[in-house]
Amino acid sequence: MRWPRAWRSPLGIVGSVIALAWVIVAFTASWWVPFEPNAQVLPRLQEPGIDTLLGTDGTGRDIFSRLMTGATVTIPLALMLVVAAMVIGTVVGAVAGYFGRWVDETLMRLTDLVMAFPTVILAMVIAASLGPSLFNAVIAAIVVSWPQYARVTRSLVLGLRGQNYVIAGRLLGHSPLRSLTVDILPNIIGPVLVLATLDIGAAILLLSGLSFLGLGAQPPTAEWGSMISSAIQNFDAWWLGVFPGLAILTVVAAFNFLGDALRDVLDPTAEVSKENQADRAASATGTPA
Repeated sequence: MRWPRAWRSPLGIVGSVIALAWVIVAFTASWWVPFEPNAQVLPRLQEPGIDTLLGTDGTGRDIFSRLMTGATVTIPLALMLVVAAMVIGTVVGAVAGYFGRWVDETLMRLTDLVMAFPTVILAMVIAASLGPSLFNAVIAAIVVSWPQYARVTRSLVLGLRGQNYVIAGRLLGHSPLRSLTVDILPNIIGPVLVLATLDIGAAILLLSGLSFLGLGAQPPTAEWGSMISSAIQNFDAWWLGVFPGLAILTVVAAFNFLGDALRDVLDPTAEVSKENQADRAASATGTPA
């Protein structure tokens, strides 16, 4: 059993707890935040204190309420983005790896075309072309995110399509769809899920970055990237940008730590790689692994 070993790392435990806490906030914050996020209910630019836990912004809106509400926007959209990119990329990679030949060549050239451009710049161009909005930012992020899943899935399918049990299934009359969904995909889902978990943090950074640049969420939407962008207008009010930045930092780090822990459970190749590294280190030092 690899599950116990997955939680030996304190970072894995911490990441899991923080990630779970943020997910709970993302789906419940609208029920318990003290103020309506867009309501001007307090003095403007009030510092963090007893009355306002994280202070207020330039229009008197409560930062804590907006920060928690921002989680209900950013985190669910990031999860949706990752799921969509994973599904698209997995289908493309599985089809390319299974059929090979011109199908593989065509799909992989399309994948290479998308990956040839810097991710953030391509997302900016797509979002700007579609028009500034949170929905268009998500579409742009999906377009630039699926190729990595296609690459990983194709590699895994290429390694499995020649296995005896897959060949036996084809001899028994399994259709390509059945062979992929029943014989191959269940055996490669682990590494793909690990990649998806690690990609959640990148998705949050990308969406927040697009909103920061004015290509995602538009005012007065409470979204972390747009909150940091609006903080530029009030440099003296340090809390306007620090707290949204800390929120992004903690949730991204948490999902990265969680992904590292899941890799030990769901990706057997990672465990083999670690064992090989230990063997090489032992050989170099002359000590037993």
